[in-house]
Amino acid sequence: MMSTISENYPQSKQLVTELPDSFNIEITEPQESIFQFADDLGPSKIIHIYEPITQLKAIVVVDNTVCGPAIGGVRMAVDVTTTEVFRLARAMTLKNAVAELPHGGGKSAILADPKLPLPIKERLIRTFARAIKDITEYIPGPDMGTNEQCMAWIKQETGRAVGLPRTMGGIPLDEIGATGFGISVCAEVASKFCNLDLHGARIVIQGFGSVGKHAARFLTAEGAILIAAADSQGTLFNPQGINVHELIAMKESGKSVIDYPHGEKFHRDAVIDIECDIWIPAARPDIIHTDNVNRLHTRLIISGANIPLTEDAERKCHERQMLVVPDFIANAGGVICAAVEYGGGTQADALPTVAEKIRHNTALVLETAAATGILPRQAAVELAQHRANVARKFSGQS
Repeated sequence: MMSTISENYPQSKQLVTELPDSFNIEITEPQESIFQFADDLGPSKIIHIYEPITQLKAIVVVDNTVCGPAIGGVRMAVDVTTTEVFRLARAMTLKNAVAELPHGGGKSAILADPKLPLPIKERLIRTFARAIKDITEYIPGPDMGTNEQCMAWIKQETGRAVGLPRTMGGIPLDEIGATGFGISVCAEVASKFCNLDLHGARIVIQGFGSVGKHAARFLTAEGAILIAAADSQGTLFNPQGINVHELIAMKESGKSVIDYPHGEKFHRDAVIDIECDIWIPAARPDIIHTDNVNRLHTRLIISGANIPLTEDAERKCHERQMLVVPDFIANAGGVICAAVEYGGGTQADALPTVAEKIRHNTALVLETAAATGILPRQAAVELAQHRANVARKFSGQS
């Protein structure tokens, strides 16, 4: 953390790096490390929030607003760090720029267990919402540990949020599975670049949650076969195929994938070792790194989570002839849908827009990578930076 708060701190404050002495803040890192993330894109703001009555601890990063107000999810987890929130915010900057959305990138995190009793969770989220009310360049959306109900609470407190319930005029991202739908579109395009027939392709999903379950649903509708899925409790493996609708029903009833009656059950990390055609990480950041990347045996990796592979791991995958589609290309369906909602569009507009943008960008990035020999991530970053620069010139910013 950039700064800490003394135990007698009197009230809720947003903690920034320039503070009057009376705020009683102890800076615990050298000044230069506070700006360790700074580059040509941002971040424009890093804010730490603490409220002693509810024990709210939160981090907000507004990375870049060249293209417009920053859209980014509110993550809820006990172990989120400032570095992680920044990296996620940067992924949103790139994601929104490459999708040519009128939005910049941001992210926030509430340091708490998302499985808290609902009244306590609501109190924390409403306290958080009141704390960010004046950060008008940041538009919150759902993320890991939060959902449309949480966005409804934030909207009531701040007047702005995306991923709202249908009853509040929103396009419920989790209900329609916008991110999972986008992953299926990406897989359809990317499969052609590694001579893979999507019909009959064996897929493995690490993180069978709101993104993973919809990715499985859309991909199996195209003829792919789900052979393994993992959640926090373990890994389910059945080489003959798993009934996706039954597995989703079990998960939505509060059970784990390992409660599915047919198939072998392993530790949750065993999902990395299962040979397949398409491997989809759809959980936490940095799941695949230099110490475990050699355990992967697949032809295509579609990043359902944000930053699920370290850059070194991505490079090693390509050295081993495994095609990796970068996260901010593959999983942009959710934020595209959110931008449609924020712009006044409807659900009927959302999925066609997701399909059009992800299909075009996946093809463009992979064609560029194939023609130049650079990694898909480099091609994607260059595309995002180009589109952000175009937006900057159009807006008159230097």
